[in-house]
Amino acid sequence: MTLLGSDPDRPTLLALRAIKLGDLLVAVPALHALRREFPEHRIVLATTGWLEPIVGLVGAVDEVLPTPGLSQPLRVEPGVVDVAVNLHGRGPESGGLLAAIEPRRLIAHRPDDADGPEWVDGVLERYRWTRLLVEHGIPADPEEVGIDVPAIPPRVRGATVVHVGAFYGARHWPADRFAEVASRLRAAGHRLVLTGGDVERERAMDIATRAGLDPDDVLAGRLDLVEFAAVVAAARLVVTVDTGAAHLASAYGIPSVVIFGPAPPEEWGPPESGPHIVLTDASVRRGDVFSAEPDPALLAVTVDDVIAAVETLPVR
Repeated sequence: MTLLGSDPDRPTLLALRAIKLGDLLVAVPALHALRREFPEHRIVLATTGWLEPIVGLVGAVDEVLPTPGLSQPLRVEPGVVDVAVNLHGRGPESGGLLAAIEPRRLIAHRPDDADGPEWVDGVLERYRWTRLLVEHGIPADPEEVGIDVPAIPPRVRGATVVHVGAFYGARHWPADRFAEVASRLRAAGHRLVLTGGDVERERAMDIATRAGLDPDDVLAGRLDLVEFAAVVAAARLVVTVDTGAAHLASAYGIPSVVIFGPAPPEEWGPPESGPHIVLTDASVRRGDVFSAEPDPALLAVTVDDVIAAVETLPVR
């Protein structure tokens, strides 16, 4: 990988956000705002390399700098970045990476930027990053979550997408409940597909068998990121736990039912502008997002809760 250097024709703005799909999508409003504020800049996003296909749909980023977390220095020549924006966090890890590239201007929270706003715990993530920009004089709207629809045709159109995967066990709603939801929605006339990552294909196949679905209805492990986005953008409805699938549904304005476990929806929930319903029980939330065991707030949500929520949504 070559170092990111200067562009003789355009100044460079580098934004840091090196996490996962959902984390990228909650930063989309801030990226849109940066694109408007700095139309002449080459905007580079330092993020997880496998997200590059989705970054291409944001419409606000010119280039991706693959950045696998914060353990290694950014591959950027010091002094070539005009503006650096910390959309990742604050403090010595992320702040130190950006300080090391010696940008001419830094947009960040305190203490990394003495002129920046104080970090506030417990706020909506989309608001956190748009507030950062607003405090630096850059207009930004936390509801501006939209991204481009992929140019490729979706594998299926008008389906109800039941996303059965999650990166950590804390977000694993039980397979038997997903199966019953799928079965009942199918009986109500929904065309069902099950999605998830490669590692979740076996789980998805088990859910499909229990729900009486055809193996061809299992798209888990068969879609790349852009194909997955295309299926969500063309969906009738999305049922999921709090994952990137939920944020894609928000990005495309697709009605969704989102089951929250360890992460509070007050910080990670969908925008008010979309037809989305959040299900959780905050009174029993344990809050350990890295646990291998499902969070009690997730387990408190029943099949009947999900079906009732679906029935109130304006599905296509």
